[in-house]
Amino acid sequence: MASRHEDDLAPSKTEGFKVGEKKTLDEYAKLDQEDEALNRWKASLGLGSGKTVGDPNDPRKCVIKSLALVRPPPFYCHIHRAKQGHFQEVQGRPDITIDLSAPGAVETLKNKPFTIKEGCRYQMKAIFVVQHEVLSGLKYVQALKRKGIRVGKDEEMIGSYPPNTTDKPTYEKKFAPEEAPSGIMARGHYDAVSKFIDDDDVTHLKFEWSFDITKDWK
Repeated sequence: MASRHEDDLAPSKTEGFKVGEKKTLDEYAKLDQEDEALNRWKASLGLGSGKTVGDPNDPRKCVIKSLALVRPPPFYCHIHRAKQGHFQEVQGRPDITIDLSAPGAVETLKNKPFTIKEGCRYQMKAIFVVQHEVLSGLKYVQALKRKGIRVGKDEEMIGSYPPNTTDKPTYEKKFAPEEAPSGIMARGHYDAVSKFIDDDDVTHLKFEWSFDITKDWK
């Protein structure tokens, strides 16, 4: 029987979608070498560019290095301000970074909440490494709870990536801009459970964390 966390974090499925046949890096590289369109597609994936940097002693296909809370792009902030009349943002503040690669970092996240000012605009940013083989359909899924009751669920498609190389040692993905809730009813403590999962239903990282919505930055 699936746990409550697993039910909360079940990614959406497209009806009729089937994961394509798996291929090795060599098979991708040799695939229809005379097809110019396909060669451009392979180049866009980074296949054949630089030497792979994966750790042969680490069996993981995807290593999530960090998550960060960052300021949205200036253009987006300008458009939002024009529509809403005012807004808060993470301007002039350092990124709030969750280092997921440090020893014991994942285990301590839940008990070390960070602060988000109500009404601020922000983006989540993930830094990760792919190794050994092509990663297909990586997604970020998050379930948000307050006082044990689920108040939200978010899902962000990150994409498909070949293994990192010396030319591209890490990948960075910025999620869609969001706005923190505001008002006295929104302030308080929130618990989240998140995971990174791919099209093969392989979970690459799952962790619990928490944050506080406050009237002002602390």
